[in-house]
Amino acid sequence: MEHIRVLLVGWMLIVSGFYPIRIQAQSAESEISTAAKGVVKDLLVGIPFEGEGVQDIAEDPIEVSLLTCDPSDEVYGLYGHTAIRYHNLKTGEDWAFNYGIFNFSKPFFIFRFTLGITDYELGVTTFPFFKSAYAKRGVRVREQVLNLTPKEKARLFQDLLINYLPENRTYRYNCYYDNCTTRARDMIEQSIGKQKMEYGYKKYDKLKKGRKASSYRKLIHSSNAGHPWAAFGVDLCMGVASDFPINQRKAEFLPRVLLEHFDSTGIKESFEGELSLRPLVKETRIAVEGYDRPIKKEFPLTPTQCAIVFLIISILITISEIKMLKVIKIWDAILMIAEGLAGVLIVMLFISQHPTTSTNLQILILNPLPLVFLYHVMMEGKKKKKGGEYGMSLFWYFQPILIFLFLCGAVFQDYAEGMWIVALCLLTRCYTHHFIEKKRYK
Repeated sequence: MEHIRVLLVGWMLIVSGFYPIRIQAQSAESEISTAAKGVVKDLLVGIPFEGEGVQDIAEDPIEVSLLTCDPSDEVYGLYGHTAIRYHNLKTGEDWAFNYGIFNFSKPFFIFRFTLGITDYELGVTTFPFFKSAYAKRGVRVREQVLNLTPKEKARLFQDLLINYLPENRTYRYNCYYDNCTTRARDMIEQSIGKQKMEYGYKKYDKLKKGRKASSYRKLIHSSNAGHPWAAFGVDLCMGVASDFPINQRKAEFLPRVLLEHFDSTGIKESFEGELSLRPLVKETRIAVEGYDRPIKKEFPLTPTQCAIVFLIISILITISEIKMLKVIKIWDAILMIAEGLAGVLIVMLFISQHPTTSTNLQILILNPLPLVFLYHVMMEGKKKKKGGEYGMSLFWYFQPILIFLFLCGAVFQDYAEGMWIVALCLLTRCYTHHFIEKKRYK
């Protein structure tokens, strides 16, 4: 059953976003340190505003960092995670702000989860607690100490605390456009002034050369390497839009991409009429040392190999049916139920608010239509009460057309691994029914 669990969590990852914690039936509040909750109000009152107090960067005891957690072998950790650290070296205050908290106990969570209307929250915990959680899992955490002025640090900290107030902390999560990584980036940009940020990648976006155009699907695949069932689950959900080229800023939904971009980013400054660039990152260090862990064994067959097995079974059954001139309906029932149930999921994603899941051309072969026609297919060849017998179902006329359109759609969309073979398997069923129908009434 391990491969089934991996497959299910795989599609859940793409529709919910890349969360850093296990799905647990507990309130998001339990993830936030009691100590952090107790001091937020006090900090809001006493925080330096607009750079009040220390002005010299060299004398500033405050460190603000971007924390980037490496991917892990667990399915829920394949994409990594991002947080912001605020550390007062003088007082010892050390907080981690994390936009990846969600409340699994809310009513209709799974239903809302599938339709893309899941709310996430900003959580606050002590950095030692945050650090220990990743140290126990053996996941490396890299820390980029940001080269901000005291005024910029004060503004960022103030914005984070205001954002943590109960009326502000909840937001509608979007795995590509508004997730734990893009939120951290936006808060940092807001404290500095977005117009002052000079990203090193801009020359690639302007010149359209120097690197191959990327897409959401390619970026996801780069994180799913070595996990074929997770990749299959994700690809099964993503539609045509996931294959469109995207610019470098849109790629920053992945923590590792934002980390790379921050390394080459400067802050524009003007001194006596001359423009200069202050590096955004002052220092990069390892906050948590990772260690090698044994790779968990997944289902031994890949999606392609499983699809081949189904195709071989289908061909063998087809040969047997042609010899007997009789359809083995139990095989049709298995395939049609599997098609229909997968189709229900894709239809829900088709109409959901998740990005790139609409216009998913895999709906042409994975849709609820087989469930509608299942009874009629099972009745084929059986005698009617008023005489005569049921002929071949209309389903076998519609299915070849849909499969043909599916094959043509490959021009616009990359399909999940093995889906071409699945289409061929379904086509053999259409051929079998048409062949036997023709022979029976010849």
